[in-house]
Amino acid sequence: MLFYLLALVILVFDQIFKYLVYHLMYFGQSVPLYSNFLKLTYVRNTGAAFSLFVGFSSYLIVVGVIVVLAVIYFHHRLSPRNYWMQVALAFVLGGSLGNLLDRIFRFYVIDYIDITIWPVFNFADIIINVGVIMIVLKLFEKEASEVHEINEEERFIKGLEHVSDLD
Repeated sequence: MLFYLLALVILVFDQIFKYLVYHLMYFGQSVPLYSNFLKLTYVRNTGAAFSLFVGFSSYLIVVGVIVVLAVIYFHHRLSPRNYWMQVALAFVLGGSLGNLLDRIFRFYVIDYIDITIWPVFNFADIIINVGVIMIVLKLFEKEASEVHEINEEERFIKGLEHVSDLD
């Protein structure tokens, strides 16, 4: 239940930010927030990340639906006690739903965070990336612990061999 609540909170915040940008800024407007480095810039992204696949809105909607369904599937396969992965998946779900709703109802995603050295993005993009990074970190942690377990097992076996050599 907390999984869906967290995803919903993320979705609501994302949609509030986009609503404010849509209603308080005009398309293409840029407002400096911190020097010339951080600006609010209202752009309409008809593609995916970095404006890739522009003009493929229908396909991006299908991909978005598949991502949402996959995240829900993996959520139900995970132990409820695996909090880290549950939070990571909730982040990916909430952010993906935010961008998917934009694509379905507007045929573009509202982007507004402009750090000059990177393409303009939004809150949902940040949250999706944080979720993906959390998943990758957990997978690396699991891989490292499996290697550690193998090393412990090898030491145990070598210890047994050493004991049998003493007999």
